[in-house]
Amino acid sequence: YSFCTLLHINMATLEIIPDHFQHIVRLLNTNVDGNRKVAFAFRMVKGIGVRFSFLCCKKAGVDPARRAGSLTIEEIERLSDVFADPLKYKIPSWFLNRQRDPKTGKTEHVTSNVVDIKLRDDKERLKKIRANRGVRHAYGWRVRGQHTCTTGRGGRVMGVTKKK
Repeated sequence: YSFCTLLHINMATLEIIPDHFQHIVRLLNTNVDGNRKVAFAFRMVKGIGVRFSFLCCKKAGVDPARRAGSLTIEEIERLSDVFADPLKYKIPSWFLNRQRDPKTGKTEHVTSNVVDIKLRDDKERLKKIRANRGVRHAYGWRVRGQHTCTTGRGGRVMGVTKKK
């Protein structure tokens, strides 16, 4: 046990944690839980889901069954490089979350706070060109064709009150 410390003995398993284990891993401006497995821990970063995380682990050569806190600095850098430029690692364009950006025309994968920035820009663009979706966003109404007659009144009280 010179290179590892013994954590605890569970009913059936014996977990050994390396000395360089981090309980909180910093990746893409987000704190990631180091106790979770790699593919599921990176879901905490906005814009990264389970399937994309598994694929990036495979492309970076990292075992997705390992704990995120046991990753070395080089492995974290490789993963962040795959997250930053997935097309360079031959991840198909249909897998990315920002295809044919209206301003640049590029297909890319956006993560962390860039997701919010792009969403806000898209809503502002729709409002500016007075598209139906943009108008409904501006008024705070339902945008995706939901029924609005009786549902989603936003806390306003409607109805008959009972006399005492």
